This record gives sequence, C-alpha cells and structure tokens, in this order.
Amino acid sequence: MDNQTKDLTQGPIGRQVFFFALPLLGGSLIQQLYNTVDLIFVGQFLGKSASAAVGAGSLLVTCILGFFTGLGVGVGILAARAFAMGKEKELGRTVHCTAGLALIFSVLFTLIGVIFTPVFLEWLNTPENVMDQAVVYLRIYMLGLFSIVSYNLGSGILRAMGNSRSPMLYQLAGGILNVAGDAFFICGLDFGVAGAALATVCSQTLAAILVIGRLAGLKAPCGLKISQIRIYRKLTRQIMGFGIPAAIQSIVITLSNLIVQSGINGLGVDSIAAFTAYFKIENFIYLPIMAFGQAASTFTSQNIGAGQRQRVRKGACITILLGTAVTLFVSGFILFFCPYIFSAFVPDRQVVALGCQIAAIAYPFYFLYVFLEVFSSVIRGAGKTLVSMILILGNMCVLRICLLQVMLYIRPDVQGVAVIYPVTWGTTALCMFLYYKWGRWEKNVPEAFG
Repeated sequence: MDNQTKDLTQGPIGRQVFFFALPLLGGSLIQQLYNTVDLIFVGQFLGKSASAAVGAGSLLVTCILGFFTGLGVGVGILAARAFAMGKEKELGRTVHCTAGLALIFSVLFTLIGVIFTPVFLEWLNTPENVMDQAVVYLRIYMLGLFSIVSYNLGSGILRAMGNSRSPMLYQLAGGILNVAGDAFFICGLDFGVAGAALATVCSQTLAAILVIGRLAGLKAPCGLKISQIRIYRKLTRQIMGFGIPAAIQSIVITLSNLIVQSGINGLGVDSIAAFTAYFKIENFIYLPIMAFGQAASTFTSQNIGAGQRQRVRKGACITILLGTAVTLFVSGFILFFCPYIFSAFVPDRQVVALGCQIAAIAYPFYFLYVFLEVFSSVIRGAGKTLVSMILILGNMCVLRICLLQVMLYIRPDVQGVAVIYPVTWGTTALCMFLYYKWGRWEKNVPEAFG
C-alpha cells in the first residue's frame, strides 16, 4: 500500500510504540520551534503592537484548530480500523469522504472567518489601536484554512496507517518555508503582520500539498483521486460521532484555560511572567507525553480493528511505562536546573523564584499526566470519544475552575494556583483508570463500516 505504513497489530509492542511516537514528538517540536521564530520575527522587527495584533486572535485560531483536530480523531479511528482489517475499499472511501469534508468545512469556515473577523475580535475585547492589524492578520490566516485542514486531516490518515514519519518531514519542510517566508515578507517586502500571515499560509500550503501528494500516491482503491471525492452519509455520521466529542473537549479546555489565566492575571505582573515561563518550559515535558498518547490511540484503533483486545491492554501498560520513564527524566532534569532554565526565559530574579516555586509543586507529579493521556487515548482509540470528553471536561474544566476559586480565596498566590494542576491531573487519571479497569471501553465498541 505504501512503504511507510506500519502494521501495529504484530511485532514487539514497546519497540513499535517508541519508534512510532518519535516522529510525532519531532513534529511537535518542529511546530513549537517555528511558532517561536514567528514570534521573534514579529516582536523584533514589527514591535509590540504587531505582536499584540497577532496574539489578539490566537484564541479563535486555537478553537478552529481544536475543532479540526477533533474531527481528525474520528477520521483516524476509522482509517486505522480499516487499515488493520485489510478493508482497502473502506479505507479508500474514508480517504475520499475526508477529502470531501475538508473541502466543505474549509470553505464554510473561511467564509465565516473572513466576513465576521472584526466581530470575533470585538468579542475578544481587542484594543482599538491594534484592531486593524489584527483584522488583516486573521483574514489572511483564514484564507489558508483549506491548507491547514487538509494537512491535519490528511496527516491523521497517514498516522492511522502507521506512518508518523512522513507528516513530520512535511511539517519540517513547511517550518523551513515559514522561517524563509517571515524573512522575505516581513524583512524584505515590509508587509508587516500581513507578511507573518502570508508566511504561515505558504508553509501550511506546502505541507498540505506534500500530504495530498502522499495520499494520491497510495495504491488503488486507497489512493486519493479527485473524481472519487464524495460525501458518504454513514461514514460522515461515524466521523462526526467519533470526532465531535473530541472537538468539543479541545475547545472547552481552551476556554477553561482562559478562566484560569484570568485568575493568574489577578496575582500581578511577576506572577503572570512566572506562569508564562512555566507554561513554555512545561511543553518540554508535555510534548513527549502527547506523542505517546497519539501513538497509543493509533495502536489501539488498529488492534481493535484486528480484534486483538489483549494486545491493546499490553500496549497501554508498556506505553505508560515508557511515558513515565521519559517524563520522570525530563521533569527531574528541569527541576535540578530550574533556576538556570527559568532565567533563560525571564532574567528577573523575583520572577525566576516564583517560577521555581510553581515548578516544585507541579513538575514532580507530571507523571500522572502519562496515565491520564494514555488511558484517555486508549478509550478514544476504541471509539468511546464521548466518555473521554465527559471525564476530561468534568475534571480538567469544571473541577479545575472550582478549585481555582477556592485556592484564590484560601491562598491567593502562585503556589495556591499551582496546586490545582497536579490535583486535577490526579483526579482525571483516576477516573480514566477506573473506567479502563472496569472494562467498558472494550465493550460495545462503536461499529465501523457495518
């Protein structure tokens, strides 16, 4: 079918999961890197007003990406099952139905985004002095939605087939173009924030073209053919049934994080700066965990399709062991060199001290996130995305916001706020474990292609 695809239903589990997760981690780090370069170009060459303009619509962008990431979960579940079951015709139908949905949703979201961008920015209380620049940036960004949607959904299909390497390489190519585009449009042509948006659109378009080319190169009947793109009602219902709960989960968590951020903002400038540095450093711990979670989801979907429930359970245990080992090493390293690492982000001594206090409370317990991520990925991979959504939203949103209010009343400082993170990681992990142990995730698995 494709020399990059991997059958995860056979062979040594630990080796498969580890080497499947590595490109996922690489892709995430590449994205973090060129996002950082984006901010450097805008901040250094265009000034703080331009930085504010780019950041003004970040919540809207995150919510849109969250929706399509969730939709990609549904696509990935169906594609992985079809691949593992050897149902090439059904895999081909999934590829072409996904292409149809990408066309419809990208056109719809682009029209809504371009027309209503000023309205959305007003809802987000965008300052008047950056409104014009923010509108320009966001409208150009919206014009690239087809590329963004195509890359995310297309790479989701490739990963579902066991190919995590190609999407990483395509993202690397897009990242290099993004940096070159920033230099060309911002420094060379002096396009301002429009240049930053154009660089992003160009980079995503290149990545999308490469993904589409890979899908088109698959052997028939799986290969993408324009003439065969269509919407299959049943497949669409299944994709939505699996994907919408994951999309809602992503969007609601983003909104709940805003509420937490508002609580942090009330603690003063030093506290805001300390948490900002904490969240940036946190990515070095979180991204490997996310990679193992994505690997667990694909591994589960393929093995559910092949009817190997026992292999799924072994895979979950091995992935937790691998993820915990990596997490303890990285978090331990950061804690040991904590003052130096925080100083690299914020040189202020008081901010560094506050950052180290936050890290001392949260990072030792970050291994709990491994259990949370792997169990939720197994549950999602089995098609129980609604259950995963309910458990995560109940703990990471509702409980976290309630604890925030309590801690801001009892102890209104960075340590009080920091406590809510390990507590909610622990409660979520416990709920996921109990549902997993109960065994309901492997019973009444939602039918695919039936």
